Amino acid sequence: MAQRTTSDERLPRSELAAYLAALAEEFDGESEEISVDVGNKSVSLSPPEEVDVSVDVIERSSMLRGSRETIELELSWKP
Repeated sequence: MAQRTTSDERLPRSELAAYLAALAEEFDGESEEISVDVGNKSVSLSPPEEVDVSVDVIERSSMLRGSRETIELELSWKP
């Protein structure tokens, strides 16, 4: 059974940078367990020393809908 916790929000760039920096600190720490804030919830995870990383960048240009850029960052592992 999979349990998913999701949060969609709009952040100023400075707050996004702070969130990503805090996440990076969790991964860089000495603890075997990390804490990830998702919306108003904190999720505890146990990543190993090596983590699979996938980065997907999409650049779209449309005459009708305008331009749109997306970055998807996926981190996965088996605890």
